[in-house]
Amino acid sequence: MLLHQQFVRMAKKHAKKFAIIDKTTGKNVTYSRALIGTLILCSKFKKYDKGFIGIMIPTSAGCALATVGALMSGRKPVMINYSTGAEDNAKYAQKKCKFKTIITSRALLEKINCPAIEGMVLIEDIMEGITTVDKLKAALKTKLPVNMILNTIHKGDEHDTAAILFTSGSEKDPKAVQLTHRNIASNIENFGAYVKISESDIILANLVFFHVFGLTVNLWVAFYCGMTMVTYANPLDFQTISTIAREEKPTIMVGTPSFFWGYLNKSDPGDFKTLRLMVAGADKCPDALREGYMNKHGVTLLEGYGATETSPVISVNSLEFNRPGSTGKVIPGVQVSIESFETGETCKTREVGKILVKGDSVMKGYYDDPELTADALVDGWYNTGDMGYFDEDGYLWHAGRFKRFVKIGGEMVSLVKVENTLEKFLPVGVSCCVVEVSDEKKGAAIIATVTIEVNKTEILKKMGGELPNIALPKQFVVIKELPMMGTGKIDFRSVTRIVQEILNNS
Repeated sequence: MLLHQQFVRMAKKHAKKFAIIDKTTGKNVTYSRALIGTLILCSKFKKYDKGFIGIMIPTSAGCALATVGALMSGRKPVMINYSTGAEDNAKYAQKKCKFKTIITSRALLEKINCPAIEGMVLIEDIMEGITTVDKLKAALKTKLPVNMILNTIHKGDEHDTAAILFTSGSEKDPKAVQLTHRNIASNIENFGAYVKISESDIILANLVFFHVFGLTVNLWVAFYCGMTMVTYANPLDFQTISTIAREEKPTIMVGTPSFFWGYLNKSDPGDFKTLRLMVAGADKCPDALREGYMNKHGVTLLEGYGATETSPVISVNSLEFNRPGSTGKVIPGVQVSIESFETGETCKTREVGKILVKGDSVMKGYYDDPELTADALVDGWYNTGDMGYFDEDGYLWHAGRFKRFVKIGGEMVSLVKVENTLEKFLPVGVSCCVVEVSDEKKGAAIIATVTIEVNKTEILKKMGGELPNIALPKQFVVIKELPMMGTGKIDFRSVTRIVQEILNNS
């Protein structure tokens, strides 16, 4: 199933229904208007180079329609991260994927103080150049039967690249992940069937589309299923999003725990009560956050697990099968194997090992990087770089990134487990991040960062009841604002660097 063709089918089926309620611009776009818009953009994009085309626009009707229009024109969207170092990211993408044109927005460039670089085309200029004739031609085309419209746009193959997304780069340089139409469509169908998504759902889409969580679950789930998406460009505007949830009554919302904390703190009781499906991913979900949503809004916050390379959903808790603390059951159409790090054999129940994933949603590879692809993909199995285990009932438990395990005194210590234990004993509202700092003489040391001064002696005493001595943090460092990536994940690389600097200067 090709994504842009499925959009055309849904647009014809739900012509009068709102496709997008854009809360940033105040514009509401019906499916018939959305189809006209994408057909116009498709014709405009045809004058740019074939192959890849960059998309660097905030979460909005404009970004959603430009992404679909690009596919309709036979171009492959390269989604560019504008939240941190937009200029560098744009140039990195152009160089890595060897293309020139980037569709962006003047309003965005001004807001983030990013200079226009060579190859950038402003969506505002494209919109201004649209004539009455363009509009009439596109509007007439939308009156044709579905198959005739499909004959006027790019056909392609389900194994063609539907998007290039860059990995977060929280540990090393971003990799260019190639996701095909088949990858994304199969993930939507399997995840959607498992949690019972339907065209009558309304999704609160406030995640960035340059991150797989936003691109698949906010943008493509909505268009693929013919639902309404309520877009808002800034997921950090906690107050406004709580108000939008109260007014627009969405039924589905996904996000990261750090975003969900913000909404919980800034919302009034009941703002999120219409949500039947609320899923946290991209980071571990603390018990206190789940309890907060149940107490304040009467909503069950579920936890899921995925990766950019798996389009993204691997496992998720559902209202029917929910085991808080786990990342849920593996969704249909996806296989997961837990492999022993030492022997390479399949792990027993509750034995922690490497998480390997196979299925139609696994990427076709990293663009122009055969070595990295060969490392990550073996016989169709993708090595997530994560550690985890299955319990007796088939729930998948995440034990942290392999890179977030540290060898101390010959023992493997999970920094995530240390973090989870520390979190239990911190005062309400205090965030933490645990990192490894290496010292040539003393070896690796575990350092805890917290956002305010805490009673270290008391906390370490409590942690000692649950963790061995080697796993206890050697020092506590205060970082008032932990550096975040645009996706809402903590930026471990930056935290480690800051800690190293503080320790070197002390």
